[in-house]
Amino acid sequence: MALNQSNETGNVQLAQLVSDPSPDGIIKEVKKIFCYHYPQKHYHSIEQSYWHVRALYEGEFPGYRACNTKYHDFSHSMDTLLASARLMDGYNLVNTPFPVDLSVKLMVSSLLHDTGYIQEAWDVEGTGGKYTTTHVARSIQFLSKNNEIFRIGADGVRTIGNMIWCTDLNAKIGNIAFLGHEEKTAGLILGTADLLCQMSNRAYMEKLIYLFEEFKEGGVPGFDVEYDIIRKTVDFYGFMKVRFVETLSDVRMYAQNHFMNRFSIDHNLYREAIERHIAYLREIIKDGNPDFRKKFRRWN
Repeated sequence: MALNQSNETGNVQLAQLVSDPSPDGIIKEVKKIFCYHYPQKHYHSIEQSYWHVRALYEGEFPGYRACNTKYHDFSHSMDTLLASARLMDGYNLVNTPFPVDLSVKLMVSSLLHDTGYIQEAWDVEGTGGKYTTTHVARSIQFLSKNNEIFRIGADGVRTIGNMIWCTDLNAKIGNIAFLGHEEKTAGLILGTADLLCQMSNRAYMEKLIYLFEEFKEGGVPGFDVEYDIIRKTVDFYGFMKVRFVETLSDVRMYAQNHFMNRFSIDHNLYREAIERHIAYLREIIKDGNPDFRKKFRRWN
């Protein structure tokens, strides 16, 4: 069966909303979104956290190695930051805006949410992928250990930790000790942004190979050969659709508010990009040929 990767008009549109997709370009876009609602002076702590986390991923943070996971890398953290900012903007457009301090913590939690994949300097065995099943708790531990560098007090560590727990697919949201509805909603936004950005990424299907490598090293059961990640991603999306609505209170809808108000695009571009990816993966499965890499045109 001949496969043609699906039309990318909408997906390219999503990718092109930021003219400069580099980390520096994304942080400028996030600043613009943040300043729609809050005075620029409050953005300083977000920018400082950005530079600290960037140093961490690049191997320039004292006591830690550079990031060596290819799926959960700095690019993913920046994509999560941007998605969180967009959802926050969409929420603020139709609700009483989050307090500025809460929005700052939401942005910082987006940057920190996968730091648990980073190995400490003494840890030279394997890659950070071995922490796949424990990386959320490790991310919170990283913040607790380095909160003085990030200038985050005990209350901030608690709030940001609560948000980061929302990215754990096994976490019981009802068991997280949020201080109020707004903090919980901010946490749900982070949990949603984390999933939306990775599954809508232009190279998502190609990057699934890297996710497979992390799963295998991390001992996640059921991933013995690369083709397993293709088959199970389709099932995973079925699980995610339920999670988006029932567990994460469908806060993904706020993305459409953002796209409409800032770009006059009345679509949820994240959801549409994800659905195109899943449709193409279904074609690959239907084709039945486990030699699927050649069907990914962005595979290098």
